[in-house]
Amino acid sequence: MDYGHEIEFGVFITPTNQRPQQPVQLAQLAERVGFDLATFQDHPYQPAFHDTWTLMSYVAAVTERIRLSPNVANVPLRQPAVLARSAASLDLLTGGRVELGLGSGGFWDAIEAMGGTKLTPGQGVDALGEAIAIIREIWSTGERGGVRVDGQHHRAAGAKRGPRPAHPIPLHIGAYKPRMLRLTGRLGDGWLPSLGYMQPGDLAKGNATIDEAAARADREPGEIRRLLNIGADFADPAQTGQLVELAIEHGTSTFILSTDDPSTLQRFMAEVAPAVREQVAAERRARGTAVASRLSAAAIALRAEALDYEAIPESLRATAVEPGSWEYPERRNTYLRGGAPGVLLRPTSPAQVADALAYARSQGAALAGEGAGRVPLSIRSAGHGISGRSTNDGGIVVDLGALDRIDVVDASRRLVRIGAGATWGRVATVLDGHGWAISSGDYGGVGVGGLATAGGVGYLGREHGLTIDHIEAIDVVLADGSLVRASRDEHPELFWGMRGAGGNLAVAVAFEMVAQPVGEIGFAQLAFDASETADFFERWGAATEASDRVVTPFLLLGGDQPGRPRVAQAMIAVDASDPDTIVEHLQPFAMVAPLVGQQVIKTPYAGVIDNAPGGAHQGQGEPATRSALLGSITPEVARALARFLDAGTHHFFQLRAMGGAIADVASDATAFAHRGAAFSVIAFGAHRARLDAAWDTLVAPHASGLYLSFETDQRPGRLEEAFPPATLARLRALKAEVDPENLFRDNFTVVAVTAVE
Repeated sequence: MDYGHEIEFGVFITPTNQRPQQPVQLAQLAERVGFDLATFQDHPYQPAFHDTWTLMSYVAAVTERIRLSPNVANVPLRQPAVLARSAASLDLLTGGRVELGLGSGGFWDAIEAMGGTKLTPGQGVDALGEAIAIIREIWSTGERGGVRVDGQHHRAAGAKRGPRPAHPIPLHIGAYKPRMLRLTGRLGDGWLPSLGYMQPGDLAKGNATIDEAAARADREPGEIRRLLNIGADFADPAQTGQLVELAIEHGTSTFILSTDDPSTLQRFMAEVAPAVREQVAAERRARGTAVASRLSAAAIALRAEALDYEAIPESLRATAVEPGSWEYPERRNTYLRGGAPGVLLRPTSPAQVADALAYARSQGAALAGEGAGRVPLSIRSAGHGISGRSTNDGGIVVDLGALDRIDVVDASRRLVRIGAGATWGRVATVLDGHGWAISSGDYGGVGVGGLATAGGVGYLGREHGLTIDHIEAIDVVLADGSLVRASRDEHPELFWGMRGAGGNLAVAVAFEMVAQPVGEIGFAQLAFDASETADFFERWGAATEASDRVVTPFLLLGGDQPGRPRVAQAMIAVDASDPDTIVEHLQPFAMVAPLVGQQVIKTPYAGVIDNAPGGAHQGQGEPATRSALLGSITPEVARALARFLDAGTHHFFQLRAMGGAIADVASDATAFAHRGAAFSVIAFGAHRARLDAAWDTLVAPHASGLYLSFETDQRPGRLEEAFPPATLARLRALKAEVDPENLFRDNFTVVAVTAVE
């Protein structure tokens, strides 16, 4: 039985400490000559051996590619929850190079002498099953609650989950007897016996027992990899035929050579391994052996019915993330929205972006209407967008995260090229090394592509303009898969539309931008007693509009706390490095209302914007937000904003300053047309209907437009508020030219409603 797994080779190294560096040097040699896996015996009671986990950690630090595993871990002396965390930690540190061979124990007197509990063979099998349950639960960080396994031999009573390994660490079980073989079929990812301990026929009987147990557990036998420890005599090229037979007739796909002799390692990989790979490949071609699926049957069952997974382009298959993939829980959601996409495609080049769009079209993502068969399509740069539309349910997400290069094109012009998948925090840090900056929102986790196609109201906005005002050219992939460069000279109308409505028109893959010379800046965090809210807003607005354009203030108010005064938090960037100048610019703001807290620092711009903690997005449900652009905070507007806060429908309220350099740009120069706005305001609420009712009554009547990236209200009318009539008409004409099938429609499509009904 050939299960179609890729042929791999490992080495089985004795962890001797008589010459402490010997096993380390052997592992390094194994990596150099091409072995895939280095494994080490685990006998904690043997004083002549290194501790296996300590040795693996050391080897991990001095190697780069080779995978590492105990062969096999002595579970009776390695507490399962601790082993799980140790393995996950080392896997994270090595970028996914850890595997776990597990054993139920054998030298029981020595185990007992070390403080372990002596078990019967049957108890050892039960204990290993309990240990596997705990290990897998520790790694299941997407589940809620603590780990609870009430076993007879191993227990977990609410242990916290995590960390999650960098990849799905396979559990290879050292098994010989029927009960252990059945456990392998139920729970294992691999079977790891030693050929020297087996009698003729044992491999066939073992495979049959494992396959039968797997079938009873609703698993495919091919989900379980077959590994085999082999002796040093197999380094003789004359043994090649036997290894080929073991692969083709018994499904062995990982051969682990047991030797501590450097020359044997070298001879095996030079003379035996290539021949085995070549002959197995030829035999498989002749037999038409199917390649083993990288997903389990249970994972495949989670696939979205509307998608044809076999049609995923070859260029994207290896990195595609499906609902059953290990990476899926880490990638399904965005910063604020929970999602359940059918597949995430992760292109690494513009050509692969085109492949992803071709697949989306083939799956019905470009259907004109909203009827049956229409597949959602989302484009993601980093997943931080407030609208949350870079995920979906049951559809396709094109994740541009791998397109994250940042290069200086022309230092004399401060011209930089930035991939759409980079984050603004990283951009700020890279540019800071040159003494440059690009105004870019207020959070470093935001993706370049999302912000640079929408607007970008940032901490340096009043002096340096919107993020889109820095763009000189954009490389985009159109809906038909063609790659074009949009600039003032090439495709100028597309260049106009991409700066403010890019999500409707194409997929931006890279931007050329001119950075500005920015050294250290002043950054103040002030807290005000805002109990007299209307007066506070009016005075704040006046101070902002009177300030020099080197000052860009943002204001934040959370939900009211019972029994506590209303507090407003201000974040004010001052593009100046002289302390006295910074204080002079801040003084009018300090007089707006009683201060209850203050901090002023000098910092590079990166010190302000590179503030994202990293980690997976944990968004849940649908975010409820509203957005408005305000021309000025008049007494009437100030009272309306105060009444909105009094309504208590928000848990987050932010007022961002605009004006200055933003207003210097003509309203028809970019698709972001509301250049006359002095403020952008956004509110988050827990209840959609209540938030909308308060906003529509109190705030919307004073708005001169809205910033679409901050808006999640899907009711009619939002599009017309985001784009003035002439801008919207121009966008619709451009849309008809570059995306006539309306492929890019899942985030406030500009196509008229009558055109899609």
